[in-house]
Amino acid sequence: MKTRLLGGIAALLVAIIGTVMLVMYVQNADKRALADTETEAVYIVEKPVAAGTSTDKLAASVVQKEVPKLALASDTVTNLDDLGDKVTAVPLVPGEQLLSSRMVDANSLLGPSRVQVPAGMQEITLKLPIERVVGGILKAGDTVGVFISLDDATTNVATGDVVSKSSGTQLTFHKVLVTAAQFSNGAAAKSESTTATTSDGATPAKKEATGDGTYLITIARNSADAERVIFATEFGSIYLSKEPGNADEGTVGVVDKTRLFR
Repeated sequence: MKTRLLGGIAALLVAIIGTVMLVMYVQNADKRALADTETEAVYIVEKPVAAGTSTDKLAASVVQKEVPKLALASDTVTNLDDLGDKVTAVPLVPGEQLLSSRMVDANSLLGPSRVQVPAGMQEITLKLPIERVVGGILKAGDTVGVFISLDDATTNVATGDVVSKSSGTQLTFHKVLVTAAQFSNGAAAKSESTTATTSDGATPAKKEATGDGTYLITIARNSADAERVIFATEFGSIYLSKEPGNADEGTVGVVDKTRLFR
């Protein structure tokens, strides 16, 4: 009985020692493989990283490993501090080297609902109902015509009564670039088709998260034009038309009641 017990214990010890040695062998395999190879410590993506991830948050998803210099990309990252305040320009997948070319300044990262602002121009945002933004079909990158309507009332200072009133509408700006189009809740202004269909099997219905039903349309203009647009939003009203690059730019000037039927 003792012999069997001792034999069992010996076999267990041999198995444990063998397992430990195997684990150590496997763990040191990379070191043995790289023993005669020149290497460099670089960052490798360990967990999926979304586009727009800042450097401080990126640290939790990458790990530093020794990689043969022959396998290194030209712009691989060896020090996270070198990235400063940059963010990832594209999604990163586990196993790839962290490259500086995949990092950009946070201000230059544009989502699907934005386009780059032309040099020298400013951005201003207009909050408009759906009927003033071509039924909500506008998107970043479109160009629009800006129609401005104003009421000009003259008031009797003594009585406070309106003694005269005139109004007019004009297509004031042509082919104005839309740099962003959003619902009033900040979501990108685009329709998402659902899987639901009408009872007669028609086209899938559209589902939109529009907030309060208004749109935030951001346009790019120079400073002088921006002043005029802001004045119109404060003291008049604005309509936007979808005006592509090949649209005619003809206008009859200011349309008021005396010119409406001419």
